[in-house]
Amino acid sequence: MPVRSVRKGLVPVAAGLAAAVLLASQGSAVAEPRPTVAQAKARLAKLQDQADAMVERYNTATERYKAAKKKYDRLDKELSRERGKVDGLRENVASAAAGMYQYGGLMSVPGVMSQDDPAGLLSGLAVGDQVSEGQARTLQEFDAATRGLQTRRGKAKAAYDDMAEVLGDVGQEKKKVEKLVGEQERLLRRLNQFNAGNPNSRGVRYDGPASGNAKVALQFAYAQIGKPYRWGATGPGAYDCSGFAQASWGKAGVKLPRTTYQQWAWGASRRVSLDDLQPGDLLFSNGLGHMGIYAGDGKMVHAPHTGDVVKVVAMDAYWRGRLMGAVRP
Repeated sequence: MPVRSVRKGLVPVAAGLAAAVLLASQGSAVAEPRPTVAQAKARLAKLQDQADAMVERYNTATERYKAAKKKYDRLDKELSRERGKVDGLRENVASAAAGMYQYGGLMSVPGVMSQDDPAGLLSGLAVGDQVSEGQARTLQEFDAATRGLQTRRGKAKAAYDDMAEVLGDVGQEKKKVEKLVGEQERLLRRLNQFNAGNPNSRGVRYDGPASGNAKVALQFAYAQIGKPYRWGATGPGAYDCSGFAQASWGKAGVKLPRTTYQQWAWGASRRVSLDDLQPGDLLFSNGLGHMGIYAGDGKMVHAPHTGDVVKVVAMDAYWRGRLMGAVRP
């Protein structure tokens, strides 16, 4: 075969190999195909359930931090009072020590006041009849105050350490929620289902069958319709689910705890059958990740999830077997 014909035959083969290599290299750099609408909605539903539970864990950690900080602040104030009391008595102790030293005491005044241990200080001063009744009382008061100061200092330190640990938990939960919520928002926007809501919404008028303080709670709840859901929020411009229930019943004079877990525990003696619901009852999902308020006529008002607003929904259609129980405030 002539050399020229062989070269001609090689051209298409070489071109084919080059194309194959090019396509292979391009294929490795091409991004994964975008999920279908159905896949995006399925992923979104899963994210919403995860976010519900995670938001309530964040809320719980935040409440623990608030309680720990409140305890620390109280103990810190007590510590300051004890420190002031000790400082006030120190001058009296110095005066008593000076008197005893002047009349033959065994210790010098500088030596007495440099004692770190109140018990050691007292043992050096309270020697036989060198100590008058008034001096003895002064020393006893100083001893008691100093011991109280040491106790308060230890308790305040322990409370501060607890507070710092819980604050770390809050930070970790916050990062997890932010990551989930970010993915939720991206999917909702892709599906054109993101509703930013109106923080100044005036809602709608409640004309359901509730009465008494339940009616007051539902009137407030309906007045919030259209306001956005925002995790960790308790109003007035946005709410998460438990913050919404807390604010609504707070308007009726009932102080609910902050989180779904706390509200469910608070209502241990107030639980009602799902067959005996009345307007105003609190409804809780399996796992306590979400909740709403029964509005009567098979409806529920709630703050749903990221990218949605406070709204009224058909209770059965929304829960679809995920309803765990109800509490009557």
